[in-house]
Amino acid sequence: MNIKLLLVDNRQLVLECLKHRLNKEPNICVIGTLSNPEYLHHEIITNSPDIVLINLQMELSNKIDLTKLLKNIPHLRVIILSKCKCSEYIRSSYNAGASAFISEEKSFQELIFTIRQVFLGDKRFPKVEKDQIDKMLTPKESEVLKRIAEDKTNIEISEEMMISIRTVEYHISSIIRKLNVESRVGAVVTAIKRGLLSIK
Repeated sequence: MNIKLLLVDNRQLVLECLKHRLNKEPNICVIGTLSNPEYLHHEIITNSPDIVLINLQMELSNKIDLTKLLKNIPHLRVIILSKCKCSEYIRSSYNAGASAFISEEKSFQELIFTIRQVFLGDKRFPKVEKDQIDKMLTPKESEVLKRIAEDKTNIEISEEMMISIRTVEYHISSIIRKLNVESRVGAVVTAIKRGLLSIK
């Protein structure tokens, strides 16, 4: 049985190179390439890929949002290929529903191995040291941070997330500590620089 792959990358040359190399592998078939993620859902419905390999040069948070949308499609698996190796992004990819995360620095054979393992139902993520894990934002902390960026007060955040003010304050303290900043504003600025937060 062939593994049907859909490649998503907004660099056309990279798309062509990947397609050429991957189609040489036994039981792997690139059924489509896409440079504009706006047409991704239509492409998935039309061609029914087993795996979507995403390597978009875009804000990290936008990639995560894209992955969250795709995880609701039955039997579809997502692999994130990225030059960014920050622990926050690895964890966010996992929480968003991706099946694997692989760095662009890895060999082509490593990519092939990852594709085959994901097709079999495995999850493949880089090992992250415990001290790095401790510095990652939890999904709740990310939600709080997003609302801080929207200039919401603690009371407004509490009401929107249906949690106590004390819990909001706890999350904010944790965010400030993990991002190694001194204020709410500093947390927002640092998160944007790291690609953990995008302002529309």
